[in-house]
Order: sequence, then structure tokens, then C-alpha cells
Amino acid sequence: MNILYVFFANRNVIALLFVINILGTIYGYYWYGYQLQETPAIFLPFVPDSPTASLFFAFVLLAFLLKTNWGLIEALAIVTLFKYGIWAVVMNLLTLYTTGYLPWEGYMLIASHFAMAIQGILYSPFYRMKAWHLIAAAIWTIHNDIIDYVFNMMPRYSDLMLYMDRIGYFTFWLSILSIFIGYYFGFRKHRYTLSLEK
Repeated sequence: MNILYVFFANRNVIALLFVINILGTIYGYYWYGYQLQETPAIFLPFVPDSPTASLFFAFVLLAFLLKTNWGLIEALAIVTLFKYGIWAVVMNLLTLYTTGYLPWEGYMLIASHFAMAIQGILYSPFYRMKAWHLIAAAIWTIHNDIIDYVFNMMPRYSDLMLYMDRIGYFTFWLSILSIFIGYYFGFRKHRYTLSLEK
């Protein structure tokens, strides 16, 4: 195991990331608050995309701290973290491009969501996913796109509403790329075992 993974396998580092992801998840659900109030109950699990992705990863880290693996959650985490991490980065950059302005919260979202996308991949050598785990994550991800862009439950960026058809097309192919990322990093032969050094 190289020195990078020795660092990230440290119990204290994992515990810190667990706390950060829980706090990020709480903030994320708060950010979606107004939209969730107007969302039909049947769609509620599929609207807060990024906080649900970080919640998946918080459970991955909790499993690590418990010295076990939850393969289905790992598959959901790596796919959704990459997808919604990159999606939010692109949407905020697109907002900056179309309006010429981005508030400081936008830059914070770019940094935090890029970190989201990276962390799921970073811990992938410790995952123990099976094929059906990734298939289930793929179904969840594509289904979420249908909910967002067929039933108009997508995250609301008011400055980008004119581009929703093109954003939906981009998002579908980002989902396909994210599923491939999950496959590539989740099933590589060289796996590491977490010993949770202190």
C-alpha cells in the first residue's frame, strides 16, 4: 500500500471525513429545503441528489469504521458522488459563463462538489463491490435522471432553466460515464485491505 493510502486508511482521517460528509449532507438537504417543500412525496427520495450521494458515502465510511464493507452502498456512493460532484461543478461554471457572475457560495459549491467526486474514487481500492451492486446503482442513477428531466424534478438553477433540455442530455451521458467510473475503479484487480491504523 503506497503512502497516500496509508494516510487515507488512518482511522482518524476516516472519522474526520465521516463527520465532514454528515455535515455536508445536512447542509445539502437544507439547500434543497424550498424545493422539497413543493415536491410530491413520491419523488422525495430522488430530488436532493448531492446530499443523498454524500449520505451514501457517509455510510461507506461508517462501514469502514466498523471494519466491514457494504458493497451496494459503495456502488451507489462512487457512481452518485462522481455524477453529482461533476454535475454541480459544470452547472456553477455554466452559471458563471451565462451570467458573468457567481456568488461566493457558487465557488464553495464548486470546491466541495469536486471534492465529492474525488473522494468516492479515492477510497475505491478498499471497496468490495459485486456486479449486482453496480447494476442496482446504475438503475438508481438512470431512474433518477428520468425523475429529474421527465417529471421536472431537477435541481433548480434559475439562470439555466432555458437550457434544461441540453442539461438533461448532458446529465444522461454523465450518468453513463459515472457508471463506467464505478465499474473501472470498483472492479480493478488490486484491492487494499483497511487495517485502520491509528
